[in-house]
Amino acid sequence: MPNCLVLKKSNCKNCYKCIRHCPVKAIRFSGNQAHIIGNECILCGQCFVVCPQNAKEIVDEREKVRVFLQSGLPVYVSLAPSFVANYDGVGIDSMRNTLMKLGFAGVEETAVGATIVKTEYERMLREDNRDIIISSCCHSVNLLIQKYFPDSLHYLADVMSPMFAHCQDIKRRHPDAKTVFIGPCVAKKDEAEYYEGTVDAVLTFEELTQWLQDEGIQLSGKMDEDPNSRARFFPTTGGILKTMEPAIEGYTYIALDGVENCVAALKDIERGKIHHCFIEMSACSGSCIGGPVMEKFHRSPIRDYASIAQYAGKEDFAVAQPDALTLKKHFTPIEHRLPMPTEAEINGVLRQMGKFKPSQELNCGTCGYNTCREKAIAICQGKAEISMCLPFLKDKAESFSDTIVKNTPNGLIVLNEMLEVQQINEAARKIMNIRASSDVLGEQVVRILDPLPFMKVLQTGRAIRDQRLYLAEYQRYVEQTVVYDRESRMLVGIMRDVTDEEYERERKESISRQTVEVADKVVDKQMRIVQEIASLLGETAAETKIALAKLKESISDE
Repeated sequence: MPNCLVLKKSNCKNCYKCIRHCPVKAIRFSGNQAHIIGNECILCGQCFVVCPQNAKEIVDEREKVRVFLQSGLPVYVSLAPSFVANYDGVGIDSMRNTLMKLGFAGVEETAVGATIVKTEYERMLREDNRDIIISSCCHSVNLLIQKYFPDSLHYLADVMSPMFAHCQDIKRRHPDAKTVFIGPCVAKKDEAEYYEGTVDAVLTFEELTQWLQDEGIQLSGKMDEDPNSRARFFPTTGGILKTMEPAIEGYTYIALDGVENCVAALKDIERGKIHHCFIEMSACSGSCIGGPVMEKFHRSPIRDYASIAQYAGKEDFAVAQPDALTLKKHFTPIEHRLPMPTEAEINGVLRQMGKFKPSQELNCGTCGYNTCREKAIAICQGKAEISMCLPFLKDKAESFSDTIVKNTPNGLIVLNEMLEVQQINEAARKIMNIRASSDVLGEQVVRILDPLPFMKVLQTGRAIRDQRLYLAEYQRYVEQTVVYDRESRMLVGIMRDVTDEEYERERKESISRQTVEVADKVVDKQMRIVQEIASLLGETAAETKIALAKLKESISDE
């Protein structure tokens, strides 16, 4: 990870916005966290700008500068010319007076160094007979070429940046001085650290603003004029070209901004399609006034350019041009590339992502990569995870839920708040004799079911559970549960087919009734038999009694 960029891990929410906006995809995801890959990063600062959670932080060097100020050595500021766009209505004199209240010995414009650099560019065009020259003012562009286009490195102007040229000039005039660059760029922190000894510290405009607020110092809005300040155009797209002398015959002058445009041009250069050009390249759209720490959300391209154009003079700063050798800066390739996976490895990852043929590669870019294949390569290289694929996760989740929905014996029907069918499973279709889901999807539920239970749940918010209904149209008995999910704003109907149970219950009830009837008949018959027996017994007893009485009488007479 670059020393000048740090990550607050707890703030990373897996939105993948940083990788989507990273022009070189120098971000690795692991353990649900984003990690900047230091040897691939070109420090354009886009991840810092776009992160919605502010998980990316630029290392603050204010304490380092305070130590310089307390050391007793003179500390001079090289102030980037984009300051006039960042601090509305404030000129260099006002900035100087304000910054000297913090303890700085002096404040000068980096545009002085820009004048030195553009003069060296002019000399190179006149004397060096080069085919292509690419400006080397932007450290992010330099890193882009060093890391991704090493074959074009010999086209990169071997000249130090305006920041270095100016700080070198300050130290020539003040040998004991410490130099501090203040500007809108993250990459300048890395440049100062890597090429040590000239620029002792780098502050961003945000750091300066916070420092002034902490000290209770306010900038006074006062502009000044200097006709010999043409190099103030440097922080704008085409600003370098505006400061240079009329075009030298045989060269085409081109200004490019934005990493994507620079990459496209470098590819054409490597293919041999561009010749005899001086190319001004800036990583930021709009050049330095579009820098990542122009107060981060300060960006206003037209107004910022107008501020620069109104403040810049028509002539060059009066500078003592150093010898060309003292301005040399040596650039070397920076090895960064991870081994390219084999075709079999790439296809294996694609299959894990559910991509078995090109038509399944949606290339939606949700994961941050431009294509599914790019993402598969990143997974093979350990930079990405399969779970970063939203369609993959969606299909996986839907597949799991579909498995449950399809295999449950209960009928499921999902309605929206307009009582339109959104989903229906096979069990529900079987209950209602529906041939295919497409026959009812999007239709009003009244076509297939009584809507009243659904309307009641929607109005009251109270679920209906295990309500037994007879669906006369389908000759089915069901136990119906209806619930309303407020989060998804959907009504879910669950129907358990109890037709067989109901028929079994009715059969048992019929048997019970028949048994009771039979028992009643048996009892009635038995009662009749008993009564008949009793009657017969009564008649016999009476006859016996009469007979015995007569016998008794006859015996008495004798």
